[in-house]
Amino acid sequence: MNNTVPLTKYGAELLKQELHQLKTKERRSVIDAIAEARSHGDLSENAEYDAAKERQAFVEGRIAELESKLSTAQIIDPATLDAEGRVVFASTVDLEDLDSGQKVSYQIVGLDEADLKMNKVSVTSPIARALIGKYAGDVVEVQAPSGPREYEILEVRYI
Repeated sequence: MNNTVPLTKYGAELLKQELHQLKTKERRSVIDAIAEARSHGDLSENAEYDAAKERQAFVEGRIAELESKLSTAQIIDPATLDAEGRVVFASTVDLEDLDSGQKVSYQIVGLDEADLKMNKVSVTSPIARALIGKYAGDVVEVQAPSGPREYEILEVRYI
């Protein structure tokens, strides 16, 4: 069973930064909050202590999750791809909506990197699944929440 997590080089850097932040700042902050709450005495009815312990559990869980993802990551640098014009993971695709004429660009990224505001779509999204393996000039139909939409692939870039 293949358990690798695909990440772009940029996405891996973001996860490493978050991990560093959690380990160096958040962990220390939680330890200090627990110590402060303990100093207030009886822990059985201490809401600050309970909140700090919950925060600690969240931080430690997220650290474990990030370490696991990074240890199994298959980091892909789009600049080094040579997919001969085909849409693949980490490529940036320029599209034209055939109904509205609106043009848009999306980069196909891993689940953890997906951010529609930054035009980064998850490799598991309907639009990415429709695009993978296609070439510039191809027309794809995407099952969007508002109904089927057709897009023409204008250009595939590896940036």
